[in-house]
Amino acid sequence: MGAGKTTIGRLIAKQLGMTFYDSDHEIERKTGVKIPLIFELEGEAGFRKRESAVIEELSKLENVVVATGGGAVLLPENRTFLKGNGKVIYLRGNVHDLWLRTRNDKSRPLLQGGNIKQKLEQLFLERDPIYTALADCVVNTGPQSANEITHYIEQLLSNPKPK
Repeated sequence: MGAGKTTIGRLIAKQLGMTFYDSDHEIERKTGVKIPLIFELEGEAGFRKRESAVIEELSKLENVVVATGGGAVLLPENRTFLKGNGKVIYLRGNVHDLWLRTRNDKSRPLLQGGNIKQKLEQLFLERDPIYTALADCVVNTGPQSANEITHYIEQLLSNPKPK
């Protein structure tokens, strides 16, 4: 959360002439309600089920850039969908930067109540190994601008390293 997936995804899609999708926005569009309400009514499990259906649908499209929610990679089927039709880029932010970007955001259900920084640290510890294993490339975010990160990712995509 707060790594810049939507911002960077939009920029990359624009630069590459592709269509951009944000899985969270697609869930909201399909349900007609905001994600915090889905969490409230259906819990995280209900949200993850909806998220998985959307990711499966989006992963079948061609010529797209997809930004997923931060927890999308927790389900093995989502990892399979994402790896099946493109490149996976992990935008890795350090916990302090993520905290600065998300600390006042009331639209993130997993960060509500309690110590936000501690929650981010726990999520990072749980998710970083999964993201790292799944990713075709890991891009550390930090003080660089969204345009600088986008340019770097474009270079990575145009000059892939041999496996």
